[in-house]
Amino acid sequence: MSPMRPSPPVPGWVLAVFLLPAVAIYAIFSALPLLDTLRLGLFVADDSGAAHFAGLANFHTLLTDPDWSTAFWNAMGNNLRFFVIHMLVQNPIALGLAALLSLRGLRGAAVYRTLIFLPTLLSVVIIGFVWQLMLSPLWGLGERMLGWVGLAEHFQPWLGQEETALTTLALISVWQYVGMPMMLIYAALIAVPEDIIEAAHVEGASAWRIFWAIRLPLIYPTLGLVTILTFVGNFNAFDLIYSVKGALAGPNFSTDLLGTLFYRSFFGYQAQIGSPQMGAAVATLMFLVILGGVGLYFALVQRRLVRHAL
Repeated sequence: MSPMRPSPPVPGWVLAVFLLPAVAIYAIFSALPLLDTLRLGLFVADDSGAAHFAGLANFHTLLTDPDWSTAFWNAMGNNLRFFVIHMLVQNPIALGLAALLSLRGLRGAAVYRTLIFLPTLLSVVIIGFVWQLMLSPLWGLGERMLGWVGLAEHFQPWLGQEETALTTLALISVWQYVGMPMMLIYAALIAVPEDIIEAAHVEGASAWRIFWAIRLPLIYPTLGLVTILTFVGNFNAFDLIYSVKGALAGPNFSTDLLGTLFYRSFFGYQAQIGSPQMGAAVATLMFLVILGGVGLYFALVQRRLVRHAL
């Protein structure tokens, strides 16, 4: 039998033909708008609406002028808090659910996975409207449901209080999106080689010991991916806050995130006049924060995960 001949190299023009549509779409709808946003943040508009180059003046105003910096740092702090709640609540719950659903012999695992993942597919507008109805102190079901377990006296208008509104919205977001990290972690857990697990069983290791000493270390890269996706997703958060609290992100801007601040800055809202240049400056700082977070992840975490995998 004659040996197989190596396939001829693919001509460069063939690769270009297949890559050109994807590159064109990425350039038109992602790269060019990003570059234009970065450019727009370097300009200011005069009273006639004409734009003039101003360098970093918009960024200096945004970070130091009390009329702007107070709103910016408030939104930044709320964004960090929003992210931390997801990291401390959503991802551990996703890990626990994925570990349970990956157990062999679990009845109805496919049904449970579907039910947990289903809210991720629903519209954020629907999610916000339903939870507003449930938590309403006038006609909501929240107080009645707490009454079923004898906790009705602990019910409060959580969405209407400055101290609890952001945490409540973050927990609603956790409920909606916990299925996404759960599925990623579940896929990593079922990909762990069975011979390693069986060898540990033969050695007398308990299921708890196998999870912590074998399965969990093997999915560290996936946990790192889930972490960075959580970071990027939460610093781009806008839709849930807007659908529940509107562009003002009340009460008293206690739920204001960088996304809602950008919306008000760029388009204007009620008494606030929109400024495309200041909105572009807010968007640029959002981009730099996300870029810095992703860069730190790859510099401090990803390298260790790669060395651990090797």
